[in-house]
Amino acid sequence: MSNAYFKVPVPINEPVKTYIPGSPERDQLKKKLTELKSQHIEVPLIIGGEEVKTGNTEEMVIPHNKKHVLGVYHKAGKKEVEMAIEAALEARKTWSEMPWEQRVAIFLKMADLLAGPWRARINAATMLGQSKVAHQAEIDSACELIDFWRFNSYYMTQLMSDQPYSPAGMWNRVEYRPLEGFIFAVTPFNFTSIAGNLPTAPALVGNVALWKPASSSVYSNYHMMKLFEAAGLPKGVINFIPGSGGQVGNPVMASPYLAGIHFTGSTSVFQGMWKTVAENLKTMKYYPRIVGETGGKDFIFAHNSADVDALVTASIRGAFEYQGQKCSAASRMYIPKSIWSEFKEKYVAEVSKIKMGDVEDFTNFMSAVIDEGAFKSITEYIDFAKNAEDAEIITGGNYDDTNGYFIEPTTVVTSNPRFKTMEEEIFGPVLTIYVYEDEKFDETLDLCDTTSPYALTGAIWAQDRYVLIKMSDKLKNAAGNFYINDKPTAAVVGQQPFGGGRASGTNDKAGSAMNILRWMTARTMKETFDPPKDWKYPFMTEK
Repeated sequence: MSNAYFKVPVPINEPVKTYIPGSPERDQLKKKLTELKSQHIEVPLIIGGEEVKTGNTEEMVIPHNKKHVLGVYHKAGKKEVEMAIEAALEARKTWSEMPWEQRVAIFLKMADLLAGPWRARINAATMLGQSKVAHQAEIDSACELIDFWRFNSYYMTQLMSDQPYSPAGMWNRVEYRPLEGFIFAVTPFNFTSIAGNLPTAPALVGNVALWKPASSSVYSNYHMMKLFEAAGLPKGVINFIPGSGGQVGNPVMASPYLAGIHFTGSTSVFQGMWKTVAENLKTMKYYPRIVGETGGKDFIFAHNSADVDALVTASIRGAFEYQGQKCSAASRMYIPKSIWSEFKEKYVAEVSKIKMGDVEDFTNFMSAVIDEGAFKSITEYIDFAKNAEDAEIITGGNYDDTNGYFIEPTTVVTSNPRFKTMEEEIFGPVLTIYVYEDEKFDETLDLCDTTSPYALTGAIWAQDRYVLIKMSDKLKNAAGNFYINDKPTAAVVGQQPFGGGRASGTNDKAGSAMNILRWMTARTMKETFDPPKDWKYPFMTEK
């Protein structure tokens, strides 16, 4: 047994590679894209470290080239879920007892593998499977996930070092243990980093997990699972069980051994899961920890003192990077009439320069949305705006799914602050702008705060410091991640812990110690060195 006090290296954020022409990373990535496209793979379940094939398969296609099939994946059902629970609980017996520094070593190795020899593979898989351009893949599937593993390891040691006061004659201490049972990690398609973090953050502190990836990101997530294995993660600690929500989720929720849920996805699904857990509490061994990040209707609010040129850039990047498929993407905007004309002219001109197409063409800023379902949902909103009397489309509005699920960067301007696309989450490249009268600044702040049930991200723009203070105070509950003179996206681990309130989730801040603490349970211990030998107290003595 080790007898030293180990310190995890103080983490720094992984540098973002540029992929400029002639750079080695660009060459490596292009070669890996070609290599992966030439393969047709069969993705099994991975339960207890073993491959399981159910025969119930679905195809994995490239969203921007939907005729290209990357392979098929097997889908889990009730039988496989029960196998995974059994495997996880068996693995827990040794994983939860492993010295913490040995677990950390595995995760730091994961980070180094991803930063080095696995970087091109995971980025390329994300680009092909989820239609991310090179920069979006780099900041997501490489840098952010590397940061999660390094910073989470450091946060764990910080938490464990928090110990109580001990007066003379005793020693008080607290140990931090994993939860009993297993964690159910349900991950989204839009961020490979989130998919990698949701099962591993609980595992780092000694928990075991069942990982249900989104069906449209199984491709990159399977490559991630192989990275876990390469780093030496023991069998059964994380069990990979793609499949439909009901076929996987229902038997998981029925298990008395469910100890926690780590979720990113839609608000309705999360609320349904919470309801099911509540209904099943009487048969459960524990009160499950429920951590979720759900939807957003993220805003940009500009004052007439805003820097218009910078506002244009932030609006374009905030709304249209990764086709608006970020829970933090700018989806509604409030801009004063006095700067509207200047903003509109510059904004429309810049949006017209955006190139959209195959991610292998590095001159493209955007690519396709994730699948047919998303394409139909987003284009219905665009068609609604086209036919509305109180709205007009000033950029985009066109779409085509002949070869891939392409939707132009679309901007709707409405005279109705409660317009459908101002209120509802779209999750696509659609920004709706409401132009307000300058003298109605306070009233419009109220609108911004009350229009949406969500409170994930938001950005305010002004050069007047008193105005910034006023806006920040008024909108203090409207966003868990709040940006001043910046776009409302691109939170960085260790710098801007991520999460929101209201209908956007439990705000447990991925990328911070707050999230890691949710997967720990503490035992307080008091040791008395010279215990009393008389049960009577001094006050009982008579005169």
